[in-house]
Formats: sequence, C-alpha cells, structure tokens
Amino acid sequence: MSELVYTVTATLPDADTAAEWLAWLRGGHVADVLAGGAAAAAIIALDPPALTYEVRYRFPSREAFDRYEREVAPRLRAEGLKRFPPERGISYRRSVGTVLEEFQGVGRAEK
Repeated sequence: MSELVYTVTATLPDADTAAEWLAWLRGGHVADVLAGGAAAAAIIALDPPALTYEVRYRFPSREAFDRYEREVAPRLRAEGLKRFPPERGISYRRSVGTVLEEFQGVGRAEK
C-alpha cells in the first residue's frame, strides 16, 4: 500500500490572522486529523512575501484517507470555515497525492 499526502494550503491576509490560525492548528486541529487517521503532520511556512502555509498530512493508505474524508473531515472543515471563513480574506487550496518513492541521504530509495 502506498502512503498518501494530503496538503492544505492557506494564504492569510495579515500577521494577526496567521498567528490565530497557527494557534488553532497547534491547539487541537492537527491532533484531530491525526486521531482521524493521519500518521504524521507538518506545518510549513512558505517563503514570504505572502503569509502562506502548507499543512501536510501523511495517511498510511488511500483507504485510511477515504475513511477520514467520510467520517472526520466534514466536521473539521466546517469548524475551520466557521472560525476562518474566506470572508476574512483567507484562501484555501487542497491537494492529494500518492507517495511513489522517498529518498533519504544520497541516492537511496525507500518505499
């Protein structure tokens, strides 16, 4: 089974909103996604000038991600959109991809 990476990219309008959003992620949202089936998560601050962040979740399989999408994601997304709606100047993008290969060190592939 191949791992799956689910990425949520958010661009925030100002530093105060970004700090609030990051506090919300760290204060429980990421833990909820992990409890919902993700095996790992990382929050990445993309280089300026925009206040753009990626949250990358790794799921052990497509099945685990599909279960998360059905059973957990609707509630978490509704909560997030209630607190951080587009009307506050926040834009979101989601992507999903399968890990084909991973490389560590010099030229060693792991599956």
